[in-house]
Amino acid sequence: MNQRHLSNTAALAVVSLIFFTWGGLTSLNDVLIPHLKAVFEMGYAQTMLIQSTFFGAYFLMSLPSGAVVSRIGYKASIVVGLVVAAAGAAMFSPAARMPSYPLFLTALFVLASGITLLQVAANPYISLLGRPETAHSRLTLAQALNSLGTTLFPWLIGPLILAGAVLGADELAAMSMAEQMAYRATQAQSVQAPYLLLAGGLLLLAVFVVTMRIPSLREATDRGDERHHTFGEVLRHRHLRWGVAAIFVYVGAEVSIGSFLINYISGPDTGGLTEASAARYLAFYWGGAMVGRFIGAGLLKTFDARRLLALFAVIASLLLVATMATADQLAMWSVIAIGLFNSIMFPTIFTIAIERLGPLTSKASSLLIMGIVGGAVVPWLQGKLADHIGIQPSFVIPLVCYAFIIWYGLRGARLGGNLPVPASDTPQAAGLTH
Repeated sequence: MNQRHLSNTAALAVVSLIFFTWGGLTSLNDVLIPHLKAVFEMGYAQTMLIQSTFFGAYFLMSLPSGAVVSRIGYKASIVVGLVVAAAGAAMFSPAARMPSYPLFLTALFVLASGITLLQVAANPYISLLGRPETAHSRLTLAQALNSLGTTLFPWLIGPLILAGAVLGADELAAMSMAEQMAYRATQAQSVQAPYLLLAGGLLLLAVFVVTMRIPSLREATDRGDERHHTFGEVLRHRHLRWGVAAIFVYVGAEVSIGSFLINYISGPDTGGLTEASAARYLAFYWGGAMVGRFIGAGLLKTFDARRLLALFAVIASLLLVATMATADQLAMWSVIAIGLFNSIMFPTIFTIAIERLGPLTSKASSLLIMGIVGGAVVPWLQGKLADHIGIQPSFVIPLVCYAFIIWYGLRGARLGGNLPVPASDTPQAAGLTH
């Protein structure tokens, strides 16, 4: 039997398909937020528990996921992650039948646990599939496929979830208790078919990955990591330590903006769209990130990654100021355009933070994925503020996040001394065989 592995390029294509899938699943939270807010009649802070539960899984499950990757390797971890995510998507069906907000949150936690394992395995895998000096560009390109998923899923699936007419508080109050329960059940059940289809797709993708012979990078990173290094040793490196904080605030800002986007641009002063129409505009926000990542993959081959990161954060900050200070179409398109400049931030921060860490890479990756918990904290903070002062001025929260990213690009990402010699400077050193 021929046991040859796929080439680096083919393996990159396979794993990029995983990036596409988890991007789409994550972006559907932005559709669930206005939908479940209406179904269960909640305030913004309570509704943002959707993101707190989803991204909280990254914090709780990153270290266990790192241990799984160390024990069974990258490919097997990707398969397990897909199966766990499929189980979470399937749990939406009983949650919708009841309907039960706590069960929805439980399903989201399971789904996110699977995606966490995918992130811990796939991000360093992509960065090690080739020459170290092109790692920024390679991961940015893979993240562009992630953004394609975040663009297409709200566009295609969002209107199906939000298709039903949302009744106002006065209309609901005029109904009997039985009619209200029937209405909420009907609204909740609109998520059943989309998420069952997604569960089936995830299982098919797991079968596909099992049959593909992608190279193993386990030996050079995880085995050395298990024997010699601790998380405390990893955190001694300032570019990694501040990188975890940068991932926290970046994901928090990106998720917070996306979480509020449908409610924001369906407001009378900032778009006046229906929620179903606004879901399609959400695709422009994530689509901007996709376009920016394709462009950024080229720019990062020419320009310094740290300075480009700071520049994109400056532009995102200026767009947020415009969003907060204007109204109507200008306010709407300013916030949507931020997606274009979010584009390179996650992959650039990630690859800068693991730069020259060699056998520390696996543990560093787990810490960085833990930083994604910013998506659980920052939207909730903005939700609390929005409940008191309104959505538009509450965007000051992500504005502070971008200010930190500017600092990280200019100062915090500088490499310190005493870095380990990378074990993965070549495909052979990383355990790649063809």
